[in-house]
Amino acid sequence: MDPPKPIPAIRLAVAVASDDAPPSALVVWRGFQASIEKARRLGYDGVELALREAGEVDLAPLQRQLRDNGLSCPCISTGQVFACLGLYFTAHDPAKRRQVVRVFQGLIDLAGPLGAMVNIGRARGFVEPGELPRDARRRFLDVAGELCEYARARSVRLLLEPVNRYEINFIHSLSEAAELLAEAGRANLALMPDVFHMNIEDRAIGGELERFARHVAYVHLADSNRLAPGQGHLDFDEIFSALRRIGYNGWASVEILPKPDADTAARQAIEFLRPFLAGGNRETAG
Repeated sequence: MDPPKPIPAIRLAVAVASDDAPPSALVVWRGFQASIEKARRLGYDGVELALREAGEVDLAPLQRQLRDNGLSCPCISTGQVFACLGLYFTAHDPAKRRQVVRVFQGLIDLAGPLGAMVNIGRARGFVEPGELPRDARRRFLDVAGELCEYARARSVRLLLEPVNRYEINFIHSLSEAAELLAEAGRANLALMPDVFHMNIEDRAIGGELERFARHVAYVHLADSNRLAPGQGHLDFDEIFSALRRIGYNGWASVEILPKPDADTAARQAIEFLRPFLAGGNRETAG
């Protein structure tokens, strides 16, 4: 009889931002040093940095803080590039597209020494009124292709995150994102499923995670109401069972509203998720 396969372990990060991040930034904590220390005390494995541009971070002190707290930075998220700077891949204006390339190049340069991936969320852009979807798609592929080349030389992976129809009108589901990945043909462009968005757009969260397993490189976790896992109605047994079946042993990050307050939300999330991380479930954990 073959020996049993080891249960894949999933490492857990929490989304954080700078002290001056705007209210629209979807993160748990603000202030990098304090956030890193809080994450370590609660038992998180890393922090995901939500940034507008690379200049928000002083790399050497950040690396020291992470090292001193035994944490990693697996991902840089870029929602604020879209929300605060108004930059996105599909912009009609070539100058705007050059600007978003420069901002992402800076984030890629930061990600390299951190061993982090770089997320493409709403900054991928949208189909503007009166234009054909294929035109937005072409502009996205042009910008993404250039950035993938830049990132490849720095051993950085880019992550395309499908976002629900109520926030953007371009790339909603894992299947749509996977089609775009195939068209892009870039080995360092992967999928970043977010189960909050999947609950709105995908046929079945577990089934679609399995269907597109070979593309999945990072996962965002939140409950159906964007609160901490366990505070809504998503079936996390199904989600983690699917991740175990595909042998996923990468990172997942808690990207949730800081309610009822940031510290409580972060604690609720890790206490609920901890039984799943080493391959268990809610029933067998206690």
